[in-house]
Amino acid sequence: MGQFWRVSGSGPHLANMWPAAVGGEVETALGGPVQLGKIESSALDDTAISAAVRPEIKVRPDCLVRPIVTDGRAEVSFKAAHLPGQPSALNHLFYRDPMKMLFPRPQPGDISQAVLVTTSGGMVGGDQLAFSGRAGENTQLQLTAQAAEKVYRSLGPDGKMTVDLTADDGAWLEWLPQETILFDGARLRRTTSVSVTGSGRVLAGEMMVFGRLARGEVFAHGLAREAWDVALEGRPIWRDALQLDGDILQVLDHRASFNGARASATAIFTGRGAENQLEVARECLKGAAQQGDAVLAAATAMTNIVIVRWLAVEPMRLRRAYGAWWAMFRHKVNHLPARLPRMWEI
Repeated sequence: MGQFWRVSGSGPHLANMWPAAVGGEVETALGGPVQLGKIESSALDDTAISAAVRPEIKVRPDCLVRPIVTDGRAEVSFKAAHLPGQPSALNHLFYRDPMKMLFPRPQPGDISQAVLVTTSGGMVGGDQLAFSGRAGENTQLQLTAQAAEKVYRSLGPDGKMTVDLTADDGAWLEWLPQETILFDGARLRRTTSVSVTGSGRVLAGEMMVFGRLARGEVFAHGLAREAWDVALEGRPIWRDALQLDGDILQVLDHRASFNGARASATAIFTGRGAENQLEVARECLKGAAQQGDAVLAAATAMTNIVIVRWLAVEPMRLRRAYGAWWAMFRHKVNHLPARLPRMWEI
């Protein structure tokens, strides 16, 4: 079903909406910013649709419809193949708009892959997205995303995203989404929960970019809360949260904080005895150091988990270093090809 952008605010005119899809707000004909929401095209009559394209047309109040809150969800799980040597097989699939799943054919020698797609083009204030990925017993699965996630400016409501990852006994699960780009004024609360049982292992990560830097915009105000909750056999082993609000630019520029960085990333590797791979993680960081001093990175470990962090002024340099580390680490730890999903090939 097609979608149009809707403005909520006072005044008899609708604004020209198409440039607004970039910034998360528009100016009405009477002046002043208004919040963007989404409405389904089938819910509009011809007059309202014309007004969306031609802002000079007046719209009767009864032509407008109540805003539809985006509540997207996707669930996917894989099971072991029936025959040895075959990729893991799809076991469960569910999704609802605007989230969808794609299943590209695995590259030679690689594992099963599922790609998350968000067809709405990004998150606006009040959107809710939820994703659940599970690798069943003795499966190997890589989960990634089709493109970067954009979080537009909000005038108040928070966008909420939850990611639930589960690796059963003998499973290998990767969660490798592309970066999340926070527009100035964006409000995002994201929680990633990881659950591992038996000899399962999970390699998961997230990247954040603070602003649309190519156009000179920095994520200076809004909210960014990034939380992790990792459990082994149902018992928490690591919980972490980053929260940026208030004067965010001061935090990003402070020498004792982000020191001018405009992008950050976190990756974890968890499972029984995961801490034994700390030196491997550090070796992979050295091997991914082609970006020189432009990227800061370090790895540490606790019982059953390795944590790796990156900071960089230039997001593309961080992405390259992060991707290079990921490719080498999965190869050294699980003997998989030292490469990234095709979706990452930029």
